Amino acid sequence: MEWNQLATALFGADHGIVQEGDVLRGSVRFDGQTLAVIGTTNHAPIGVRLALAQARAVLDTVTQHPGRPILLLIDTQGQQLRRRDELLGINRAMAHLGMTIDHARRSGHRVLGLVYDQALSGGFITSGLIADACDALPEAEIRVMRIPAMARVTKLPEAMLNELSQSNPVFAPGVGNYVAMGGVRKLWQGDLPAALREALANAPVEDRRARDGQERGGRRLAASVAQRVLDAA
Repeated sequence: MEWNQLATALFGADHGIVQEGDVLRGSVRFDGQTLAVIGTTNHAPIGVRLALAQARAVLDTVTQHPGRPILLLIDTQGQQLRRRDELLGINRAMAHLGMTIDHARRSGHRVLGLVYDQALSGGFITSGLIADACDALPEAEIRVMRIPAMARVTKLPEAMLNELSQSNPVFAPGVGNYVAMGGVRKLWQGDLPAALREALANAPVEDRRARDGQERGGRRLAASVAQRVLDAA
């Protein structure tokens, strides 16, 4: 779904969100309260400039509007694969973005992520996956790595990984598999304003992803291993 179509469905035609290059930013009214909306569009590659622009928007919200809920609209092809960004320290810029989102959460802001189009690799990890909860539209595309790239990195045959992907969500792209693994809390279907209303009211403030993955059968061991580490600490 195109971002303006989504914003209109959620907040009406006069929603107030503006597009500046590949960055989305604005304040909207929803059920009598104001939300800060920050995001990207055009399958934006997240480089230093975009990461810092989003981080600035998050920090502005924290300093100027304490406690205001933040909705992250996610559409990214991942980190910018460009030498200039590597030389400028893209890893630090993306870490900074993630830290500002975590800072907003710790400062009393509800932070919700919504994958409305595409979410890949580092651009997703440093935004939606750090929110209180990350939801998605059913038609969204989510993956960290394609199976051919996974085969090159793991040195495992592509045929083996394709076979594993049929029964194990960890090896397979797709929004349904991320729901099964707990990375995506739920899908927004039908009444989008009702879905946002539910997310604002019920999104957890603690990290439930490992437990959700265990309960849904997508990640069977993560929660128990994490608990064993805590017990041994």
